[in-house]
Amino acid sequence: MQSITVTEKYANMKLEKFLLAAYPGLSFSAAQKALRKRDIKANGCRVGKGYIVMPGDKLEIYIVDELLFGGANCKVNKSAQSYSVLYEDENIMLVNKAQGIPVHPDKDQSGETLIDLVRRYLQDKDGNILNKAQFQPSLCHRLDRNTGGLVLIAKNETSYGILLEKLESREIKKYYQCLVKGRMEKKEALLKAYLWKDSHKSRVFVSEGKKPGSQEIITAYKVLEYDSFKDVSRLEVELITGRTHQIRAHLAFIGHPIIGDCKYGTNSINRSFSLKQQALWACRLEFAFIKGGRQLSYLNGKRFAVDPPF
Repeated sequence: MQSITVTEKYANMKLEKFLLAAYPGLSFSAAQKALRKRDIKANGCRVGKGYIVMPGDKLEIYIVDELLFGGANCKVNKSAQSYSVLYEDENIMLVNKAQGIPVHPDKDQSGETLIDLVRRYLQDKDGNILNKAQFQPSLCHRLDRNTGGLVLIAKNETSYGILLEKLESREIKKYYQCLVKGRMEKKEALLKAYLWKDSHKSRVFVSEGKKPGSQEIITAYKVLEYDSFKDVSRLEVELITGRTHQIRAHLAFIGHPIIGDCKYGTNSINRSFSLKQQALWACRLEFAFIKGGRQLSYLNGKRFAVDPPF
């Protein structure tokens, strides 16, 4: 446990922002977890994320030193291979994420995530940028931990709102490449089904018909090539609706699981390819703004693409 008294420098600052400013080695995800668990006391009372610190507040911080100060035992991935910046301006960033890196904190995450690493990168560029800003750079969409590829990040509140609107209206198109078992029945198709979550099992299920609590999913694919020797198809997939694990679960449902997918795939197939992570990569984003209202006009018509590593 660490004790600290708030000084005038941090007057009227949100507790979350204070923690990250006062302890530069503390990752965003570890701070979020501590705030969720109410592991901080202010003047003897447990406080949460919405607490505003005032000069003279005595804080007791129940975060282990290795996490609080970023010590050697902290589970932090600082590898230069975690992500690369493909595009950056004053409003947005587009990064290419490696497989195995979570994009955001979850209830079990204590190490650094993609958004932690990006915020650290921006902090290193300008040591005051995050402390001065009212808005913290934020993910506009998500990828599974073991899916690599393109992730769009907003650097201010205005661009965040615009990009969320454009993603919701499908004016930003997202394409993936993947390797699946078997030859597809059609060279290209638009798949429709229904998906529902089982939070206890940490997975989703797909059915042809609507069930209580289910949501419609739409997934488009096009066959890029077929390897008859391995009986594997390479697909380009457009995510029309963006549900949890949609591509992985939908392709498995039609009998073509993604190679290397341990949750929705087939273990015997995965072992034969010696893959422990799914062969799924977010490989292209297209900005095709078609509606009026707010928009980042300099992105209109832009296309960003990366090659998958498989």
